Amino acid sequence: MTEPGLDVIMSERRQLINLAYRLLGSLADAEDVVQETYARWYAMTVDERHAIENPAAWLTRVASRICLDQLRSARARRERYVGEWIPEPLPEDVDGTVDPADRITLDESVNMAFLVVLDAMTPAERVSFILHDVFRYPFPEVAEIVGRTPAACRQLASSARRRIRESQSPTPPSARKAELVRAFKAAWEATDIQAIVNLLDPDATAVADGGGLVSAFLDPIHGSTQVARRFTQLPVFRHGRTILERTVNGQPGLVIEFEGKVETVLAFDFAGDLITNIWTVRNPEKLRPWMH
Repeated sequence: MTEPGLDVIMSERRQLINLAYRLLGSLADAEDVVQETYARWYAMTVDERHAIENPAAWLTRVASRICLDQLRSARARRERYVGEWIPEPLPEDVDGTVDPADRITLDESVNMAFLVVLDAMTPAERVSFILHDVFRYPFPEVAEIVGRTPAACRQLASSARRRIRESQSPTPPSARKAELVRAFKAAWEATDIQAIVNLLDPDATAVADGGGLVSAFLDPIHGSTQVARRFTQLPVFRHGRTILERTVNGQPGLVIEFEGKVETVLAFDFAGDLITNIWTVRNPEKLRPWMH
């Protein structure tokens, strides 16, 4: 058997990036995981690599286990994190500058609402669900990665599926979502509290993530009036900042730029014909993918 060529091995890169991002909620961490996975592949002898019948499956197994270890250690790191932790927002690759091998496939499994629910799961639950339900890995293979029985992994995925289902509400079509975000932007620019309230679900929540590196409200804000008031109080429009409509994790969102640099990314969730959640990411370490 000949050793798989570099092209064959590297062709798995996009799949691994997609998997690791969904497991970790961070593109930077996903890239580190993929790099570590390839480092382990090339640390083996040629004979050891020859002996691997399915290199793609080996790479996926190793990357998944690294992610599982990271998810377990992330619990402790999160306790030290300043303020709320929001998954890293993904830009749409509008100008083709992202290497296709690094491009995340934008589907419902990367929208911010989905990632936030995933983040509340146990590491084993999250890995079992993503591998089986999103990437269609059979439970015996999932079990080998997670270190549980296939029956236990089936139960973990089922529990995760239930959490996802309970978190979801009927949402408007994409065009209507874009209209709601556009109307929110206009009302915000006009400092029109009532117009913002009218666009928000009465129980709407706003969460911000500055990571302790930039200013951001530390606790979630609940209720349409409180959210509207807080947003109109933010000093967003000073010194020539601009708000732009952008695709965030495959959904209509907003970006605040200052002197051509992205300072803030806002992701939204919807139910019925109203905005239910606003996630505001300001931590500059999470905005690296936006700095083309």
